[in-house]
Amino acid sequence: MENRRNMNNKKNTIPRYQQIAIEIATRIASREYEVGQKIFARSTLASQHKVSAETARRAICVLTDLDIVTSEKGSGVIIKSYKNAEKFIEQQKNHLSLDLIKNNILTCIDQQRKDMDLLDKYLTDLVAASEHFRSLNPFVPFQILITTDCAFINQNITDIKLWQNTGATVVAVHRNHQTMVSPGPYLQLQENDIIFLVTQDSNPDVVNNFLYPKE
Repeated sequence: MENRRNMNNKKNTIPRYQQIAIEIATRIASREYEVGQKIFARSTLASQHKVSAETARRAICVLTDLDIVTSEKGSGVIIKSYKNAEKFIEQQKNHLSLDLIKNNILTCIDQQRKDMDLLDKYLTDLVAASEHFRSLNPFVPFQILITTDCAFINQNITDIKLWQNTGATVVAVHRNHQTMVSPGPYLQLQENDIIFLVTQDSNPDVVNNFLYPKE
């Protein structure tokens, strides 16, 4: 049902003279008329379809050029070929199908663009909401793994002046499958420790650069 509706909508975009030519060819192909039969004059065709004489003339020209009918001034329109009428109708169906496919593709592209615009809006809203959350919650903890590359391995956080250099405070440490909360200022940094810190700007880069200075 939906495809038929789409085909009908697409048909409405075809020039009126072309629509009339298709309608006449369909009636010829269905054997509503006999080959050699005179069916109407151009003026009658224009009146039947409520179009101008020029539109009727162009419709007949299409059928004449395709050898579906013959038309001579004063003698009206005469049926010439069922086969050519059938061929013309089939071509029009294929043309409509291709146009429908192209139209569907363009519709999908347009919908994809709309979806991408909507996704971009959602991402913008998410970033704004995250920044707002951070401003309301300045002490969101983050974690850092201590490896052998740490510049202060086996040293305690008081001696290295962690807070003075970074503004960060260690609130917990995970070591040997156990988590210690508020380990105190004399916590010694050991390999494979996972330390949890808070800092007012919630930025781990400052701490990372201090613990793992770049040469």
